[in-house]
Amino acid sequence: MSTPRAQLADELLRRLAAALRSGQLYSRGHPIIARNLEALSTALQLLHALNPAVVIGLIGDEVVVDDTPIAKADAIGPLIRRLQQGGVERIAINRGVTREEIAAFLDVVTALEPRTEGEPAALPEFPHIRVGRMTIEQRVTGELADMASVKRLYNDAVSAAMGVWDSASTEGKPDATAARTMVDGLAQAVAQNRTALLALTTLKNYDNYTFTHMVNVSILTMGQARALSIDGPLLREIGLAALMHDIGKVRTPLEVLNKPDKLTDAEFAIMKRHTVEGAEMLRKTPDMPALAPVVAFEHHLRLDGTGYPNGVTRSSLNVGTMLCSIADEYDAMRSQRRYQQAFPSERIVEVMKRNDGQQFDQHLVRRFTQLIGIYPVGNLVRLNTGEIAVVLKIYAPDPHRPQVRVLFDRQGKRFSLAYDVNLWEVTDPERPGSVVAPLDPAEYQIDPLTLI
Repeated sequence: MSTPRAQLADELLRRLAAALRSGQLYSRGHPIIARNLEALSTALQLLHALNPAVVIGLIGDEVVVDDTPIAKADAIGPLIRRLQQGGVERIAINRGVTREEIAAFLDVVTALEPRTEGEPAALPEFPHIRVGRMTIEQRVTGELADMASVKRLYNDAVSAAMGVWDSASTEGKPDATAARTMVDGLAQAVAQNRTALLALTTLKNYDNYTFTHMVNVSILTMGQARALSIDGPLLREIGLAALMHDIGKVRTPLEVLNKPDKLTDAEFAIMKRHTVEGAEMLRKTPDMPALAPVVAFEHHLRLDGTGYPNGVTRSSLNVGTMLCSIADEYDAMRSQRRYQQAFPSERIVEVMKRNDGQQFDQHLVRRFTQLIGIYPVGNLVRLNTGEIAVVLKIYAPDPHRPQVRVLFDRQGKRFSLAYDVNLWEVTDPERPGSVVAPLDPAEYQIDPLTLI
């Protein structure tokens, strides 16, 4: 317990135990309860300054805070037993939690009744606090808890995108405040755990394609911008503009917008109006950055003068537009439609490089490839040895040879203990050295994101 972070984690647990004890011993409103609640809130704020979420895992008679194991301590022993008896083994507290929310949570926990082994706790939902049981993997490592936190952030962003879309549709302008709040969270995650967040953009949700596409393009655009050392308010403005790039489609007739088959020329002409209509809508939306209508108007223009709006040419495009255009094209092409199979990543990059760099800036395409890889993090892939692995890390000098975690042997049998290998370092022909093809994880009944 020598590091400041470990000391903060230990302090948090002691404050949590003290707050629960005082809630059991004293009536509501007692000054001791108020003091313990204030101390607990302060301990959380200090840890939230380091991470957007604090995850407490209860394992036997020990505790793990994020990825820091806490030694056994008599002071928190009763706390562990009480929570576990109530069906609580894992508590995730996200940044933004209020003292009132903490107090309400403590009241509920104080009243917990013992539950049977394996039965989850029956707790109400809180905006910034999640509880549950732990899986075996979570008991071994804190990485999954972090991915789970990022996954919740992503899902919350998709829900927020729905609200932004609905406000644009019903009120004629998107909810700029909700959009900014959501992008602020995503921008922070891009800065702190870009790999995990980019991995989530590989998820396919065809029922919510419009909203997942909005979020994916925002994340992929900010990921590129961050790789170019863009940060702070400008990063958030670029992310917000990317989120809003297709907002003009709220005025596209649903029979055109949601048509599962390829559009006719007449329908495509209607669809193309969304660039102008989106720019006009964003221009009239208060608190929307000036970049947003620019990106909405330009994101289908190309460097060689093709694209649309028809008849519009630019000697150069805004860098925000170019980053968003690459993200938009990439995410659209890898999404499967009834009339078009999803493109493998290598084919997507090839298409973006077409016309010898006349449509997309090849420097930015190359940087994008180095960022997401030919086989992005979280992809399930077959190796040249026939083994099956999940991609863990991109190797920028050679995107075809990432770091992987090998899960299945050559006969398709699951390894009892997976092993990691840097494909770019392998020289032994008997060992895996390259990726042959991406695979559908659903066929193997696994979620690759839980394995990275």
